[in-house]
Amino acid sequence: MRIPDSLVEELLSKNGSGTKEQLAELREQEEKEKKPLQDLVIRNNLMTEKELTKLYAAEIEVPFVELNGREIKHDILKQLPERIARQYNAVVFDVDKDGTRQVAMQDPDDIQALNFLQKQLGTDIKVNITTTSLLQAALDQYRGNISSELTKVIADEGEADEGEEIDESDLAEDSPVAQTVNIIIEYGVKAGASDIHIEPREDFVVVRYRIDGLLREANKLPRKMLGSLVSRIKILSNLKIDEHRAPQDGRFKIEVSGLVYALRVSTLPILDGEKVVMRILNESTKPADFTELGFWGTALTVLQQAITQPHGMVLVTGPTGSGKSTTLFSVLSSLNSPNVNISTVEDPIEYHIVGANQVQVNPVAGMTFINGLRALLRQDPNIIMVGEIRDGETADLGVQAALTGHLVFSTLHTNNAATCLPRLLDMGVEPFLIASTVRVIVAQRLVRRLCVDCREQFTPDAILLKHLEDAFHISKNGGAKRIHELEETALKDGIGGAVSDKGSATSQLGSSATSIVRLWKAHEDGCERCNHTGYKGRIGIYEVLENSTEIQKMIVTGSTSESIEKAAIEDGMLTMQLDGFVKALRGQTTIEEVLRVTIQE
Repeated sequence: MRIPDSLVEELLSKNGSGTKEQLAELREQEEKEKKPLQDLVIRNNLMTEKELTKLYAAEIEVPFVELNGREIKHDILKQLPERIARQYNAVVFDVDKDGTRQVAMQDPDDIQALNFLQKQLGTDIKVNITTTSLLQAALDQYRGNISSELTKVIADEGEADEGEEIDESDLAEDSPVAQTVNIIIEYGVKAGASDIHIEPREDFVVVRYRIDGLLREANKLPRKMLGSLVSRIKILSNLKIDEHRAPQDGRFKIEVSGLVYALRVSTLPILDGEKVVMRILNESTKPADFTELGFWGTALTVLQQAITQPHGMVLVTGPTGSGKSTTLFSVLSSLNSPNVNISTVEDPIEYHIVGANQVQVNPVAGMTFINGLRALLRQDPNIIMVGEIRDGETADLGVQAALTGHLVFSTLHTNNAATCLPRLLDMGVEPFLIASTVRVIVAQRLVRRLCVDCREQFTPDAILLKHLEDAFHISKNGGAKRIHELEETALKDGIGGAVSDKGSATSQLGSSATSIVRLWKAHEDGCERCNHTGYKGRIGIYEVLENSTEIQKMIVTGSTSESIEKAAIEDGMLTMQLDGFVKALRGQTTIEEVLRVTIQE
């Protein structure tokens, strides 16, 4: 689909999605990069691919269809041979009762493609338009699962021994090893994996994917493939293929279904060989807004107020893999504009923010967090993001930057929001400096989202209600009446979504868990949409601690984290556990998921 630049400008103007200044910048970018304006609009997050395609569809009066490749029946898809479907970027996705074939195309203005499709399928076709990525996902349904694809490729590889020297031809673009790597990565991307693990064992090589926070084994490969597989990944990542005794880190990009993904590669020598882990980062992704991440109510208001201050410090805390980088990516993207200078120092750079100045930590070259931060302060920044505060020197310099008119964002590894403050004290930062600079602390975890297509309601029994009473301290948290009020607020803020018509899970009356009348659980067998797991995607649970006047006094007087947390709760802060509990009542996740990630608290 190629939309004329003039029409792209017109659609942007009608939709109010870009200023004249932004459009002028895009025009300059177009001249330099020689890329279509529509691609730059999507890349710079002025509009999503879906939004732009929908507006274009309305303009040319062709129906827009949101294809779900997994829902297309195979016999219907096969009515158009794969070779033709890929050549003309078109799929048959449905057949009406009168025999009319519903066809989705990327470019309905392609007359040559339309003529050929009519010859192939007959004149009884109805043309629809869809996005490039959705069409690619539908085209991928022609292929089998990962096991069948890998079996087919491995069969072509021959009988090379593990110890045999690797030849250049073994690692060429069209070699079985290269195809194997491509299939492993493509499957990971399409399954929504965050990480791919390639792990050597004594007799075989295991491929595992981390999907929605949990590792799942996908396939076992012959042990003989380990050397060439690792070497191929090293070549892509620009690593040393003859170094097997030391860990290495690299990065490369790949395009899957029209979207660009960056893969952060780490190799590690272990007992049975070299292990490879690849972190998948979608560079085409649009930053999620705060409600999509899971913020609502008071937490959302407090966070929005803190990030619009001209100076101060905002800290995000949680263990590795709790979504801290994603939260900061959304925050910085929301603040990103041509009139502010955003500078970051990160290790590693996970998300690329167009317009921001991002620095990669490199200790070998002397670029540490502290040296990077010192350099950033001489670059006239408005907003600074330090990937992680690891020592007292970095913490002190970050606080000084916040004192001198900069808005500073960073992360810490602590269990909850309140323990973040004593952690800064342990690093040697003066209490009065913490009190006067820290605006807000966000602690977070990620829980799996229930699949909206197959989740189930159930009525909890007395034993479960007693367990909930104890586990979530319902009486201490104001009882079921307060939880009901929180649940209703969450619904108004949009985190309830599809369950808004199901009624409240709590009663207006009562102060204990016995007032809870409904809970949600994952379907035992799941469905096609969630790959039969019962869950699809993840959502954050948060506690947002505002540094109020009362808490500032407690910091200066050296109060414990327990006292600070108690004061924050009395001031309206929800703990992560209670935030998760409300989301479980709203049908977004399950009680088990919330307890899984917060039980240590």
